[in-house]
Amino acid sequence: MAPAQPARPPRAVLAGLLVGLLALGACSSAAPGTSGAPAGAPAGSASPGTSSGSPEPSPSSSPVDPDVAAAQRALEPLDLRARAAQLLVVGVPADDLGAGTALLSQAPYGGVFIGGRSTASAADIGAVTAPWADRARQAGQPVPWVAADQEGGAVQTFSGPGFEDLPSAREQGREAPAAVQETARRMGESLRTAGVTLDLAPVADVVPAGTARGNAPIGRYGREYGATPEEVVADAGAVVAGLGEAGVVATVKHFPGLGRVAGNTDHSTDVRDTKTSASDPDVALFGQLAALPQQPFVMTSSAVYEQIDPSAPAAFSSTVVTGLLREQLGVDGVVISDDLGRAKAVASVPPADRATRFVEAGGTLVLTVDPELAPTMLEALVAKAQAEPAFADAVDAAALVALEAKARAGLLP
Repeated sequence: MAPAQPARPPRAVLAGLLVGLLALGACSSAAPGTSGAPAGAPAGSASPGTSSGSPEPSPSSSPVDPDVAAAQRALEPLDLRARAAQLLVVGVPADDLGAGTALLSQAPYGGVFIGGRSTASAADIGAVTAPWADRARQAGQPVPWVAADQEGGAVQTFSGPGFEDLPSAREQGREAPAAVQETARRMGESLRTAGVTLDLAPVADVVPAGTARGNAPIGRYGREYGATPEEVVADAGAVVAGLGEAGVVATVKHFPGLGRVAGNTDHSTDVRDTKTSASDPDVALFGQLAALPQQPFVMTSSAVYEQIDPSAPAAFSSTVVTGLLREQLGVDGVVISDDLGRAKAVASVPPADRATRFVEAGGTLVLTVDPELAPTMLEALVAKAQAEPAFADAVDAAALVALEAKARAGLLP
């Protein structure tokens, strides 16, 4: 496993940087840019200007991370609706990718999730997804993520020409990490041919030995890499590295872990974990993986964790997302939800509230596999931001984090 990079500035600092950079643009003496003040921006951001030269650095100034700076430049011209749209990853059927083209004509969504199963070739899929990026670049907009579930075993979106028949995570876990990494690299190359830039894999859930059959979401399908945190970190880290070699961003899931639950959050309500605590090594491993140089995303679970926050599903819990994942484990990158569209675990929460509660909890990208809910979720984010300045700041901060990840992936105009 590659050594971790030094910790980046926490989320609060990034939000502060957003305010500072916007204010700097507003105070520039150069002519204002072509776009007006972005809706929902902090006070003092009207009429952002373009500086004719770089200011002299002061002895106390710190260099700005180039990805943060690029994200800020991409954020400035976006109005509130466009910023909120960047926080949504919306599903389209794998057998009807034309729906993605129609979807992206409605709003500049942050990403498209290809769901279901496809036997189309990698090249044919890429011929459909490539124009999504081309149109965004031509419009000067951030390029949408193209995401899929390509784990191996029972969870493989793509199986047509150009894609390997991948073994399950459990089977891969019997190999050396170097072999796991090579498998992930080849998988990533196939995904890139198809235009996929974000893989919602690997699973980082630990399923204790002897419990797999009773663990509906993970163990029953062999989706776990091992029965101990050490095994999972080694192999999931290898997948992150292999995908990264191919230019695909990985997603470690499902924080704080689905290895000890009985029910499947996709199909069951009120799925509860009664054993996992905030100090559990099975939880800490997500921080270890998120700190890898490839900076994978972290996906939250929609189960309830009685020893951490018994009051809400993890995706809606600021105790879980902000307090545990961001503050205690130091994860300041992209946090994406598990499906908040059709999952039974969140069915009792109105769709509009699913989006706003996830962002309020500290999340970055809202995933809905149901595209019909995307407009409702988008308008809910906009309306709440217009009504509540603190939530508008949260949208801005989340959009900055999301765009920083796109800067690293080469997805900014």
